[in-house]
Amino acid sequence: MKMSTETSAAQRHNLSGATMGTRWSAVLYAPAGLDLSVISSELQQTVDQVDQQMSTWKPDSDLMQLNAANCGQWLSVPDELLWVLSSALRISAESEGAFEIGVGALVSACGFGPDAPLNTWPDKQPSAHEVLEVDSDNGRVRKHAHITLDLNGIAKGFAVDQMARCLARHGITSYLVSIDGEMRVSGVKADGSEWSVALEKPLKGQREVLGSLALSNTAIATSGDYRHWREQNGQVFSHTMNPHTGAPLLSDLASVSVLCTSCMYADAWATALMVLGVEHGAQLANTKGLSAIFVVRDGDEWREVTVGL
Repeated sequence: MKMSTETSAAQRHNLSGATMGTRWSAVLYAPAGLDLSVISSELQQTVDQVDQQMSTWKPDSDLMQLNAANCGQWLSVPDELLWVLSSALRISAESEGAFEIGVGALVSACGFGPDAPLNTWPDKQPSAHEVLEVDSDNGRVRKHAHITLDLNGIAKGFAVDQMARCLARHGITSYLVSIDGEMRVSGVKADGSEWSVALEKPLKGQREVLGSLALSNTAIATSGDYRHWREQNGQVFSHTMNPHTGAPLLSDLASVSVLCTSCMYADAWATALMVLGVEHGAQLANTKGLSAIFVVRDGDEWREVTVGL
């Protein structure tokens, strides 16, 4: 974990640390005398807690214990995991099944998990909403059939929301917190300007800016095919799985960015709209009142389709 302070009248602070195979960061404006070490430690504990509950890379995580549990067995789970599971099932229903957490076996087979990739895809598993029962009143969950759950399409967004809640508890109202492409901003910078967030060109192995957004009091998450991808049997595919086909997603749609108040929802909906494609996805985003940016590959160029912006 590293920490640096840019001393000025605005008291801008930059904090960061390791989590989920990447890094978290927080840029915040706060009064002089703030104990940065306490805040940095709490932010690290916050993301570590999410990782310990929802990681597919930690055999002892709460999620992996649920995956290993016997069918029909009630398992008590932490409140945070319970909320994320409930939210995932709700977004799955609202997105016509495009967002699906029951794709863990396929994710693993494709080599995006801790296990070595397979040469063939596994048999299509049932949808999580068909076999997963969440008892929110008693804080427990059970499966009615074998399923391997994967929360990588929603957990980072939730962790970003948790970071925001952590800062709010300290009375901090001006910040940008992020994990990878999931971000949430609050307030404005010391000079009164909004936070500037860059949108990347969907280039594999390169990082170039496609454009930028000025944001305040919102969250943004991006799902794309250019950051995490593999080549197998001559076919290039991304880490996004298509639950409708039971195979990795193949599409001309390069990325989708969603803006809303919750980074968890933005994270999950970005994945859902990526699966649905630009035409159907844009229609559903409009129906749901979502703000979204679709970036479509058109030869060597890109075409943007925006909804609600």
